Amino acid sequence: MEHNGFISGKPSKDNRPTFPEKAVITGGMPYGNKELHFGHVGGVFVFADAFARFLRDRIGKENVIFVSGTDCYGSPIAESYRAKTELGEFVGSIEDFVRKNHESQKKTLDDYDISLDLFGASALGDAAKHHAVVSERLIKRLYENGQLEKITTSQFFDEKAGVFLNGRQVIGKCPVMGCQSDKAYADECSLGHQYMPSALIDPKSTLTGETPVMKDVVNWYFRLTDHTDLLNEYVEELKRRPNVRQLVSKTIGEFLEPPVIHIKKELLSEYERISGSLAHHTLENDEKKTSFTICFNTLAERDKACETLAHAGIRFRTGKTLVPFRLTGNIEWGVKAPDLEDLSGLTVWVWPESLWAPISFTVTYLESVGRNIEEWKDFWCSKNSMVYQFIGSDNIYFYGVAQTAMFAALQSGEISCDIPDGELQQSTLVANHHILFLDKKASSSGDIKPPMAADLLNHYTAEQLRMHWLSLGLGRGSVSFQPKPYNPAAKPEDSDPVVKEGFLLSNVYNRVIRSCFYCAQKYFDGKMPLGEPDADVIAESEKAVLEYERFMYKFEFHQVTYVLDSYIRKSNKVWAKNMTEADKNNDDELRRRTLINVFHYVRTAAVLLHPLAPNGTEMLREYLGFGEDFWSWEHIFEGMAYFCKGESEHSLKFLEPRVDFFTKHPSQFA
Repeated sequence: MEHNGFISGKPSKDNRPTFPEKAVITGGMPYGNKELHFGHVGGVFVFADAFARFLRDRIGKENVIFVSGTDCYGSPIAESYRAKTELGEFVGSIEDFVRKNHESQKKTLDDYDISLDLFGASALGDAAKHHAVVSERLIKRLYENGQLEKITTSQFFDEKAGVFLNGRQVIGKCPVMGCQSDKAYADECSLGHQYMPSALIDPKSTLTGETPVMKDVVNWYFRLTDHTDLLNEYVEELKRRPNVRQLVSKTIGEFLEPPVIHIKKELLSEYERISGSLAHHTLENDEKKTSFTICFNTLAERDKACETLAHAGIRFRTGKTLVPFRLTGNIEWGVKAPDLEDLSGLTVWVWPESLWAPISFTVTYLESVGRNIEEWKDFWCSKNSMVYQFIGSDNIYFYGVAQTAMFAALQSGEISCDIPDGELQQSTLVANHHILFLDKKASSSGDIKPPMAADLLNHYTAEQLRMHWLSLGLGRGSVSFQPKPYNPAAKPEDSDPVVKEGFLLSNVYNRVIRSCFYCAQKYFDGKMPLGEPDADVIAESEKAVLEYERFMYKFEFHQVTYVLDSYIRKSNKVWAKNMTEADKNNDDELRRRTLINVFHYVRTAAVLLHPLAPNGTEMLREYLGFGEDFWSWEHIFEGMAYFCKGESEHSLKFLEPRVDFFTKHPSQFA
């Protein structure tokens, strides 16, 4: 089956995108050391939820699984737990610490109507049990396929504290050329760049503030550098796919540079003194740049040159070359790694196990609802299925580079991008740019502290925030979130940019719905008149449906909101024009025709809005008196008469005065 079938040209009923028979949607994994800030929800989860809800309506909810969970393991959690217990801010075990944050995260997601089938936790409950099994099986499979190698590396050791330091217990400057990260850790910076620990610039221990020394340790690494050709092939494939953002293919391609080192031009003479001791390399010296570049044939030669340069006191930066992807470590708080050869007692590094955690969560969900857990393969390994992973741009390296190569390497036989049915299929990555806060990048670990997602609900409704975030166009570039209550530069008379899209629902669509109900109650005994809508109403509705469907296929959520804005405002104009004339002439037939037409607008808009604003639309369905099949895209072009099963009139649930389907937040009423 062609998952990504898409015909260019004008949308029509004969020219529509195709969707898979089954689908998994994932929403990233927030670390279990804190509650959710607005970027977790507004930058990732709302988009994943809107698409999951759309697919449930489009292909059937039994064919869609939406999972995520708390990332419980790894050095960020261990370091946060250590720091908070030392300060007396938390009392209990590290598992207690993670559980507290997990429960807080889950509540916040529930409050935003994020419709996860499972929000698990990699270290808690049944999810932990399945995650341990999945982790062991996948690592053993990689080992059996010859995809792992033992590498001896130097790990940071704090002599004053007498301990090896985990990733977040070392901080310095990122060695990758051009990196603007404000924090770099042992082997990964806050922007996701990977490097060997020895390359970190000016490292300091967070435990003592001392400069740590390096001691040798042995770990298992995935042979990521063996898959450069595969990844180059994959990038070219992504460029041809209309539903993969350029950000994804471009970022993956940046990590496929040859092994290079960048050195400031003022150090050229110092480099020349030791260049003869380096492996064969070429030198590029662009007069427009402040650095010159030396390029090696292999990663090993480049890494040896890094050691030589460091020993000579010559500062340098490396390029985004592929390096072996670490699978294990010696941190105590982690998933137990299988004992292989002479290496035992290791744990799995947090990033690889978080990549396959959604598989563990899928298994956990299937078991929780009484389905066969082996059914996970129908969702992850079948060419009739697709996995859509919603992530931030900082994580493209892990999901686009490391995961792509590992999933391919897990299959037996020849490795290629064309993975046969029955093996792990490659995911479709939906990567958003940064959602800024008041024009600056916000991070809970950075200088600009973002508002917590839960706190925003003191000022806005969940549906207002959902609509606003979906409209921002984060697929095209970074956009600033400018909530007026949090903006010290905002004046009392300024409008709040966050409520514009929400007011489309609470002011415009809500008014149209209420008008239809009150008119039916006043003139038609509380019944909806039935009949064929006018041809122009049907045509306009079909056009909105087809445009919306194509934008959903391409994850262009901001365009989806534009389609809805235009369509809903059109229904309001039709109502105002015709009902003014009907009331002027007391024309019941015009009222009847207007109700038939505008109820068709209301019906179509409700189905299109259902993934974006679920609560208000579900309330509308209840008052209309229809079942769940009202949302099914099998009937997307049908009008109200289809759902009334031959009735000449359809009774509506009585709508009391001043009852709203979509409302403002209490703080927004004057």
